[in-house]
Amino acid sequence: MSKYTPLRWNKTKLSFLIEKRTLWIIATLLVLCATLVVISTGIGSKYVSPLEVIQSIAGKGSSMNEVIIMKLRLPRILIAVLVGASLAVAGAVLQGIIRNPLASPDVTGITEGASLGTVLFVFFLSEKVSIQWAPLAAIAGAFVVTALLYLLSWKNGASPLRMILIGTGLSAAFKSISYMFIISGSFILANKSMIFMTGSIYGSSWEKDVSTLLPWVLILLPLTWIQSRHVNVQALGDDVAASAGANVQLHRLILLLLSVALAGAAVAIGGAITFIGLMAPHIARKLVGSSFGGLLPVSALLGALILLISDLIARTIFAPLDIPAGVFTAAIGVPFFLYLLYRNRNA
Repeated sequence: MSKYTPLRWNKTKLSFLIEKRTLWIIATLLVLCATLVVISTGIGSKYVSPLEVIQSIAGKGSSMNEVIIMKLRLPRILIAVLVGASLAVAGAVLQGIIRNPLASPDVTGITEGASLGTVLFVFFLSEKVSIQWAPLAAIAGAFVVTALLYLLSWKNGASPLRMILIGTGLSAAFKSISYMFIISGSFILANKSMIFMTGSIYGSSWEKDVSTLLPWVLILLPLTWIQSRHVNVQALGDDVAASAGANVQLHRLILLLLSVALAGAAVAIGGAITFIGLMAPHIARKLVGSSFGGLLPVSALLGALILLISDLIARTIFAPLDIPAGVFTAAIGVPFFLYLLYRNRNA
């Protein structure tokens, strides 16, 4: 009896082989994520039981609970799921194509490029243009970093080692430019930008945030999953992948652009939330192995869970103060990053 389950689309040439164990893990994580969404939605200054949360979502709860759940809490919870999943998938793809366990949108400079794009949008366009254009500004900033990353690391191809080293330098440079604008701006704009640079999903709404980010995620996540087969080939090395018939540089560029777009859209709404793109893929790899057909959905669910838990802690542990969720992802991520450095010290 085969341990793999084939996934095929008859009208296309797409097909995947996923282990049955991986499908069970995905199903378990989906249940955990849905359960945490319900529980987290009910926790706050006014506690709402899980049953009442479900009733309110179904439109059968009390009017007061429906206002609390549907207007105030649920948009924030959904943004945590979307941002966490996007950052995790972006990090998984980067680690695959760069073939470096320390790669993530933060380390390669993509997060800081997206942050700078959004800071510039806040400073120059926020009063003239709808906030729904913010993801485009963030993605544009991320693409600028990516273009510089590719240009500076290109030498008969984009070397993974050069990409990670140059990305670290670009990250520091773009963060410095962002802080320069923050320091030189007005207090109100600087305050908005500082909260954004810390990484916060406070005050999320259906109109401004969920409706802006959801279309990007619904388009980019499936496209990234479809392209993920090319990461498995590239893991063998550029020479072996090329000899197998893969167009290494083209596939790497497409995957990098998808990763950049996911990270940029997530940063535009959730701010510079760090380390999810580093942690979630590593945990997923421990659970399901390195095959990207199963790794990406597991990474997405783990990223959503990490940000959901971080945001729940952030808004409850020091209530009524609302701490940015990025503070807690960084608190978890820094020791994890140091552990990875130590584990790969001789690599």
